[in-house]
Amino acid sequence: MRLSAQNLGLTIRGRNILADVSLSVASNTTLGLIGPNGSGKSTLLRLLAGLQPKARGAVQLGDQAMARMSRRDVARQIAFVEQQSETSEALKVCDVVELGRTPWLSPLAPFSASDRLICDQALARMGVEHLAAQSWRSLSGGEQQRVQLARALAQQPQILLLDEPTNHLDIHHQLALLRLISDLPVTVVIALHDLNQAMGCDQLAVMEGGRLVACGPPEKVLTLPRLAGVFRVGARRLTDPADAAGQFRFLALES
Repeated sequence: MRLSAQNLGLTIRGRNILADVSLSVASNTTLGLIGPNGSGKSTLLRLLAGLQPKARGAVQLGDQAMARMSRRDVARQIAFVEQQSETSEALKVCDVVELGRTPWLSPLAPFSASDRLICDQALARMGVEHLAAQSWRSLSGGEQQRVQLARALAQQPQILLLDEPTNHLDIHHQLALLRLISDLPVTVVIALHDLNQAMGCDQLAVMEGGRLVACGPPEKVLTLPRLAGVFRVGARRLTDPADAAGQFRFLALES
C-alpha cells in the first residue's frame, strides 16, 4: 500500500518540531529515515501513524485520507514500533504479541485458533517463541524489541513504521531483522542511525532541524557534501569486491 504525506508539521509551545514535510512511499518499498539526533525522525513517524492530534497536514493510505478513517481501520493498515515500549501491566510475552490482533477482534469475532496461529508464527519469525510464557518485565532490551516487532507482525499490517528497531539488538539480530523487513510484502518506513545499513533501503529521506532536506535513492542522497553538512562527518566510499555493494568509512572532520 502506498503511503503519502502532504505538508506535515507540528508546533509545540511555539517551537516548530516538524515543518512542511511531504513525501510518498511506493507500495512494498522501504524508505529509510535518517538524520542527526533531534532532527524530527521520531516525530515524523508518529505523525505518519496518526498519533499526534494537533499535527498539521494530511496523511494518505493508498487512496484513503487517514483523517476520514476510524482508529480501528487505521490500525488494520499500519503497525508502529516505537524505540521504547513500557507497560505497568504484568503481561507475559504471548500477551504482548496477542495485542497485535486487537484491531481485528470484535464481540462477533473474538480471539480464535486462527489468531493464535498468527501470533505463534510472529513469535517464531522473530525467534522469540521460547519466551512466550515469560514475563515482559524480565526481558532484556533486545528481547523486548524483538517481541514488539512480533506484535507488529501479528497485526498483519500493510504499512510498517519502525523507529530505530535495531537499537538494543546485537549484530546478528540486527542483520536478521533487516533481512526479514526486506522480505516482508509491506510498505516500510524505518528510522535508522547506521548509515551503512540505511544504504540497503530502496529510498532514503534525510531530516535536519525538523525539515526534509533530501529524498531519493541512497547513492544520490548520501553524497559526501551532505554527509559533511548534515551529519558533520567526512567519509570515503568503499566498494565490496565480493558483490560491488557500496559502504562508507566515516572520518571525523577537522575542527
